[in-house]
Amino acid sequence: MYLIYILESVLSGRWYIGSTEDVESRLATHNAGRVRSSKPYIPYKVVYTESFQTRSEAVRREREIKRSGVIRKEIRTKLGT
Repeated sequence: MYLIYILESVLSGRWYIGSTEDVESRLATHNAGRVRSSKPYIPYKVVYTESFQTRSEAVRREREIKRSGVIRKEIRTKLGT
C-alpha cells in the first residue's frame, strides 16, 4: 500500500507533502534532517494521510495536492487548521 502524507512543522506550521510506503520511517528521515527541502523547519508531525493501491495513484494525488491551492484549503478545513 502506498500513501500520500502531509507533515506539518511544529515550529512554523509549514507543510511538506510527499508519498511513501512507510510514513513513520519517512517522518523519522525528515526529523533527522536528511531531506534538504524540509530540514530548516524540523521537527515535523504527521497531520494527514491517504492510502492508495498503487504507487502511480499515490504520486498522481500528491501532484494534485501540490498543484491545487483549493485542495490544500479543503484539507486544512477538514483538519480544522
